[in-house]
Amino acid sequence: MPRHTMRAIRLHEHGGPEVLRCDEVPIPEPRPGEVLVRVHAIGVNPPDWYLRDGLTILPPETRPKFSLPVIPGTDVSGVVEAVAADVDGLDVGDEVFGLLRFPSFDGSAYAEYVAAPASDLARKPVGIDHVHAAGAPMAGLTAWQFLIELGHDHPSPFQEAQHRPMTLGTDTRVLINGAAGGVGHFALQLAKWKGAHVIAVASGAHESFLRELGADQFIDYTKSRPEELVHDIDLVLDAVGGRDSSRFLRTLKRGSALYPVFFGDYDDDEVAKLGVTVSGTQVRSNGAQLAELGRLLDAGTLRVAIDSTFPLADARAAHERAAQGHIQGKIVLTVA
Repeated sequence: MPRHTMRAIRLHEHGGPEVLRCDEVPIPEPRPGEVLVRVHAIGVNPPDWYLRDGLTILPPETRPKFSLPVIPGTDVSGVVEAVAADVDGLDVGDEVFGLLRFPSFDGSAYAEYVAAPASDLARKPVGIDHVHAAGAPMAGLTAWQFLIELGHDHPSPFQEAQHRPMTLGTDTRVLINGAAGGVGHFALQLAKWKGAHVIAVASGAHESFLRELGADQFIDYTKSRPEELVHDIDLVLDAVGGRDSSRFLRTLKRGSALYPVFFGDYDDDEVAKLGVTVSGTQVRSNGAQLAELGRLLDAGTLRVAIDSTFPLADARAAHERAAQGHIQGKIVLTVA
């Protein structure tokens, strides 16, 4: 007898990690353009806990619409189980990974099965397992779209100008704040791939990890202030953002840029006076870019660091781990 139901984590109300409930729900049917994926692993990302909290962190006008109950999550790695009639290029049995339907909150990834747009998926790199593949999509694509290629022309809800990544090369000095986290550790590796000189900022516990990934210089923010130590930087990628982000403006040389991954507070007059650019974007699902990341993962040029793994039913513990901070790489849910 084929199964008709699956386990999924759902939110019936907003709140802390305790509102994540394991429910039995129908297995979704793939619609045109979609495939059904039997999920092996799920990446845990900040939008998952923003959704759990009710998106209170976002300005009201930028909040995507959704209704409860909702299955959170966007990042999956798994095996194609069924294919809609109009989908070419993917077959039952193919191993795939992807960032699903982002920036909407309809990814529904915290589940044993998910109906996924074929265009959001890429073939899973052969050289890495499902856990590592599930850690790559959102964080890897964020770093790629900020640093390498935007890959779309959708307007950003957060700024009027289109984000245009600066060309990175051997004469570029890049500072990455929050370098040990999901986006940060990919950004460091992509900047090194392009030949840049990279200064990594994180807490001291992450130093050897970041030097292994290729950091040329390391600053422990618990002991010193990066804005007092470094100057004449070409690009700051701030994977932390928030109120303190503007302190990095003074590390930049004229004509250079600060990319906040999460919005910060910047004084327009100060930015203009310093002659620098502040620019960001919102990551979007993109199967073709993910295939490019997949090739770098297969070649060993990029690697995914895993902070911790938890069984799907224990999503609450995964969110509790996220709330503790000081994450090294990615938190991943596993599906037996």
